[in-house]
Amino acid sequence: MQVILGVIFHFFGGFASGSFYIPYKKVKGWAWESFWIVGGVFSWFIVPPLAAWLTIPNFTEIISHSQGKILLITYIFGLLWGIGGLTYGLGVRYLGVSLGSTIILGLCAVFGALIPSVYYNFFPQTGKDSIVIFFTSQWGQYVLFGILICVIGIIICGLAGTMKEKELKAGVADLEDNKEYKFGLGIFVAIVSGVLSACFNFGIEAGKSMADTANTIWQLSHHGQGNFLYQNNVIYVVILWGGLTTNFIWCMILNARNKTFANYTDKKTPLLKNYLFSALAGTIWFLQFFFYGMGESRLGNGASSWILHMAFIILIANTWGLVLNEWKGVSRKAKFTVIGGIVTIILSVVIVGYGNSIK
Repeated sequence: MQVILGVIFHFFGGFASGSFYIPYKKVKGWAWESFWIVGGVFSWFIVPPLAAWLTIPNFTEIISHSQGKILLITYIFGLLWGIGGLTYGLGVRYLGVSLGSTIILGLCAVFGALIPSVYYNFFPQTGKDSIVIFFTSQWGQYVLFGILICVIGIIICGLAGTMKEKELKAGVADLEDNKEYKFGLGIFVAIVSGVLSACFNFGIEAGKSMADTANTIWQLSHHGQGNFLYQNNVIYVVILWGGLTTNFIWCMILNARNKTFANYTDKKTPLLKNYLFSALAGTIWFLQFFFYGMGESRLGNGASSWILHMAFIILIANTWGLVLNEWKGVSRKAKFTVIGGIVTIILSVVIVGYGNSIK
């Protein structure tokens, strides 16, 4: 039952992540940097501490009593992840929800599985798996094989992207639904985003002692009821400080460079709707990790949770891609190619998940 609940929670998280960008498409008359940072204020500054306050009594004391080193490392990974989150928005903007999310999340799944294991190879910790263990154990070899399959799937999706770009230039595909499609720039930011977005998982690992404290306090008054469902919410507060820092600085630079500060008060645009849709997008974005933490608390395996989370996001994002006609007018060959890439990535996630299940 616990495993089933974990899967359901991860589905909800995947749905939130795969859907959060949709409200941004309803924002009118604002530059990307303007609606992105308004949504980000809710994603990283308002909603996380509100969620922690609602679910973890005295969460601020847990943070204040944590070692400075733990807070700093968690924050730094938040900074790095912030760059990944920033470029995620750009990747989706230039590649579309379907292709952009698939490539970014495929890479995120790969590095989310590998980066922690490489780190623990040089800095061993009890209960943490190093990259050497991956190569020398049966379950680890399944994980590495799944990662290889994932890379192949990403390459196939990239091939579909180049096919789509050629058809757009040749006037074969529907340009109206692909106004901002730029494969070259999009694939570059997608790679950066995929690699750095994996730092969120490492940030969770770095700040795990805070979640453990929240879990211990909860278990003292809830004997025999398993792990605390919301324990990760305290970690998110610190990680997302880093994400807010990176995104705020970059968006302010863009506002100054593009002279778009006026967006926030421009009465020629539907201001109230723009703020509401941006706030909605930011809130939905945070819900992905709210449910991720719930799923991880039930599955009890960080690596499997991360891979499962990525799988559901890829499925939901590509469903939205079809609904939004991002592949409208594209040749059947290009459509089948991207579908083949998506299926390959999902297969890789299943293989990695199986490897972790026999650990």
